[in-house]
Amino acid sequence: MHKQTMDMTVPPDLSKSGGTGPAVNRRPVYQDFMPPCNSACPAGENIQGWLALVHDKRYHDAWQLLIENNPMPAVHGRVCYHPCEGGCNREQVDGAVSIHQVERFLGDMAIEQGWQPNYTSRKTGKRVLVVGAGPSGLSAAYHLARMGHTVEIRDAGTRPGGMMYFGIPAYRLPRDILMAEIQRIERMGVKITLNHKVEDLQKEKEEGAFDAVFVAVGAHISRKVDIPAREAGRILDAVSYLREVGEGQRPMLGRRVAVYGGGNTAMDAARTAKRLGAEEAMIIYRRDIDHMPAHKFEAEEAMEEGVKINWLRTISELELDQIKIEKMMLDENGRPQPTGEYETLEADAVILALGQNIDSELMQGIPEIMFSEDGTVQVDEHMMTAHTGIFAGGDMVPSERTVTIATGHGKHAARNIHAFLSGQVFAPKAKSPVVPFDALHIWYYTDTEQTSQPVVPPEQRTQSFDEVLGNLTEEEIRYEVRRCYSCGNCFECDGCYGACPEDAIIKLGEGRFYQIDYSKCTGCSACVLQCPTAAIHMTDKA
Repeated sequence: MHKQTMDMTVPPDLSKSGGTGPAVNRRPVYQDFMPPCNSACPAGENIQGWLALVHDKRYHDAWQLLIENNPMPAVHGRVCYHPCEGGCNREQVDGAVSIHQVERFLGDMAIEQGWQPNYTSRKTGKRVLVVGAGPSGLSAAYHLARMGHTVEIRDAGTRPGGMMYFGIPAYRLPRDILMAEIQRIERMGVKITLNHKVEDLQKEKEEGAFDAVFVAVGAHISRKVDIPAREAGRILDAVSYLREVGEGQRPMLGRRVAVYGGGNTAMDAARTAKRLGAEEAMIIYRRDIDHMPAHKFEAEEAMEEGVKINWLRTISELELDQIKIEKMMLDENGRPQPTGEYETLEADAVILALGQNIDSELMQGIPEIMFSEDGTVQVDEHMMTAHTGIFAGGDMVPSERTVTIATGHGKHAARNIHAFLSGQVFAPKAKSPVVPFDALHIWYYTDTEQTSQPVVPPEQRTQSFDEVLGNLTEEEIRYEVRRCYSCGNCFECDGCYGACPEDAIIKLGEGRFYQIDYSKCTGCSACVLQCPTAAIHMTDKA
C-alpha cells in the first residue's frame, strides 16, 4: 500500500513580509528563552539545563547544576507536586516529561556515590542564625554556606527536617533519604542545634553575635474547630498525631478511624491509620473531589488503599463512638451549603486535619515586626521584616505551603541576606519570556508517552511504612530526557543551518552553536520556521 508523504516544513509567509534583498528590515537572532518547566519551578531550578546533561550521561554535572538552586533533589523528587510537569509543553502532546523522576534519580545517585557540592567562596566572617530546620531553613542555610557565611540552625524538634520529618509519612519520604541530604548540608559547615526552642529572638541574635536572622518556623499548630461534643471518644489533631508516628510511636486509634478535612494532611492521616492497623479509615470532607485542597492523586491513592471518603459531609456533633454529620451541597460558586439532612457514622477516634497555623510568639516581642490577620509575618520584597536584619520565609509568610515553595523561599532569602551583609540590595535578573507550545516548530510528533512509575500493589502498601513509589531504571530515565523538547534553548540540531538558502548560518563547532552572517541574510525567516525550540526569532533591524 502506497503511503503518502507530507512535507511538514512551514513555508515563509511572504504576504506579510517587508520584502527581501538588500533593503530587508528584519533579521533573525539567537536568544535562549525561558522553558515553561523552569518558569513553573518554585525552587527556580534550571530544569532544561540538567535534563540536557542527563541526556549526555553527564550525571554528576547534572546534579551539580541542579543543586545550585535546590539542595535536596532526592527529597523533592519524592514529595514535590512537580508543577514543572504541569507547565511542560509536551503535556499537550503525549504527557509531560517525568521531571520529578529524573530529579529523584540524580538525588539518589548522589547519595549512593557520596557526591558533594562544588563551590568556591571566601569566608566572609559574617554569622547568620536560622530558626527552623525545615525545608526553608535548610535551604537558606545551604545557600548562605555556599556564599561563605557561618550559619547555625536552631530548632525545637528532636530531629532536623521540620514537617518533612514530622508531617510527611515515611511511605512517601523514607527517613534515610531525608537524613542523607540534611547531613550533606551539615558537612558544608552548617551547625544544627536541636531541642532548642527560640523564645526570645532578639536576645539570641545579640548573645550569639549574629549579623542577620532568618526565621522559618513551620506551621506546627493545628487549627481549632468548635464541634459540640458531650462524651466524645478520642479526638486527635493531625499534626500531633503524625508527629507521634514520625517519632516511632503508635497512637491507640481503635478499629474505626475518621479524619475530618480534605487536604493532603488528611489523606496522610487516613493512610497512616490503615498502616497502624485500623480496619476502617474514612475521611469526612464538606466539598467534592474537584474542590478539595488535596491533590487528586493523593485522594486516589488513599482510596486504592481502602480509605473511604465521605464527600459533601460536615461534622455537626460528636458523642462517644458516634459522629453526627450533615449532608452538604455545592452552590454555583462551589461553596458548600447545609441541606438539613443528617446521618450517623461510627468511629473510635476522630483526627482533625483542618489546616495548620504558625507559632510567631518568638517575634511578638519585637515592636517593629508586623503581622497579618492569620498570624503570618509581613515582609518586604527582600523577605526582610520591618526590623533590620531579621528575615522570614516558608510557612511564616503568606504563601502556599509546600516543601518546594519553602525551599525557594530559603534560596531567595539567602540571596537577600547575602546582599544585606554585603551592604547591597539584591536585584534579581530579568526573566526571559516563557516559550508557549504554539511557538515551537516541531518537525514531527511521536507517540512516546510518559513512563509509568513503579508502585507497590495497594494490598501490600498498608502492611508497612515502606515507600510506595519506586524508581525508574537508568534506561527509562534516559528515555524520559529524550522526550524533552528543549523549549526555548538551542541544542544544535542544524535545522537553521540546513534551512538557510543563502548560507548565512555559520556552524561554530560542538558546544559553540551558530553565528549569522548578516551580509548574506535576506530576512526570509526560513531559519526561524525550522527552529523546533524557538531559540531563534525575527527582530526589527536596528
